[in-house]
Amino acid sequence: MLELRPNCELCDCDLPADCDQARICSYECTFCASCVDDVLHNVCPNCGGGFVSRPIRPKMARRDGVSRAHQKPSDQRKVAKFTRQQMIVFAAAHKAVPPAQR
Repeated sequence: MLELRPNCELCDCDLPADCDQARICSYECTFCASCVDDVLHNVCPNCGGGFVSRPIRPKMARRDGVSRAHQKPSDQRKVAKFTRQQMIVFAAAHKAVPPAQR
């Protein structure tokens, strides 16, 4: 089950569970759409993969036991282990290669 991390690992902006601006890679590294598009160029600085929109977990249980109330989003903020400059350099080196070929 996805953690639904609460923040962008680069700029630390809030990305609540119902936010449509959250992007994740296959390892659930979480960044905002602005950082993914403008800084990282769709290259995850942690794994080198690409990003997709993070799904929004339903607020209300439309099926018994399935909602944000039952499977709570994470409240642990994450910060990337690389500096902003290291992330920019890494992304620049890999952005020309499509995610499926990285």
